[in-house]
Amino acid sequence: MLDNFGLRFLAAGQALEVVSTDGMDVALLSSYDGTEIIHHRLRAESSWAIGPSEGWTGSEFIFLLAGEMSVKVKDNIRILKAGDSLNASLLTHDCFFQANEETEFLYVTSQPVFYHYSNVLQGMRELAIQVEEKDGYTADHCKRILQLSMTIGERMKLNSTELYQLNLGSFLHDIGKVKVPENVLNKPGKLTSEEWEVMKMHPTYGKEVLEEANFPFLEVAAIVEQHHERFNGTGYPKGLQGEEISVAAAIVSVVDSFDAMTTDRVYRKALTHEEATAEILKGRGTLYHPEVVDHFIAILSDVKGGEIR
Repeated sequence: MLDNFGLRFLAAGQALEVVSTDGMDVALLSSYDGTEIIHHRLRAESSWAIGPSEGWTGSEFIFLLAGEMSVKVKDNIRILKAGDSLNASLLTHDCFFQANEETEFLYVTSQPVFYHYSNVLQGMRELAIQVEEKDGYTADHCKRILQLSMTIGERMKLNSTELYQLNLGSFLHDIGKVKVPENVLNKPGKLTSEEWEVMKMHPTYGKEVLEEANFPFLEVAAIVEQHHERFNGTGYPKGLQGEEISVAAAIVSVVDSFDAMTTDRVYRKALTHEEATAEILKGRGTLYHPEVVDHFIAILSDVKGGEIR
């Protein structure tokens, strides 16, 4: 009855709309006159960011409900815990958030963003389900690639937009495998030359899948298409070299190679951590972007078997 008096009630657990992905759940609680109130739940080690927007003079407010997250601006870091809050207006630098444990917060913004989140996150979820249904190895592999790629991207001081694109591109880099025949994708032995040519199409297929799904970021499609390119031009599908390859794709290339080397497959045993590291170093400046390799090697003390400890 009270709805007739201009009041709208939501019971506990209800929302106007909810979208989820592997690292984050986002629920729209209120949207009126350009202002949105959004409930975020970040899983441990997941990242999020806000940044300056040209021509926008609005404000954003964050109130931590549970958990703990680190807030980083340039080289400055502050920890937010339950009950802490943050006001942001006229941002001058990118602001990065890292959930140190499962974290919930309210995000109030005068710049409507939820339906942008909704389209991107829902698209990620649907694509990820397709990969997992076809190839369980690829699904777990993509989660590892996402985590390690983001660590390198942050070390290389990519801005919030670039990190967002890296987040999506690293997770979806193998999405093209949904178009690879299962007898090729899951073959227990070595591929024939013809089968290998089919497998090498998956970066191109990945770009096509994103385009068919009306995915909104051309840069993400480029990461997916370029993640098997090599610094000296010997990669595929286009034989790009050096700076022709995006930095994000170069990051995924190194991490993807290391993870593949250190993971058991039906047709071969995994290399040891040390053997795989030696292979990456051997390819520095030839197969792999030298700066990316340097940052990768620098964080190896936090890596075991391809995963961050």
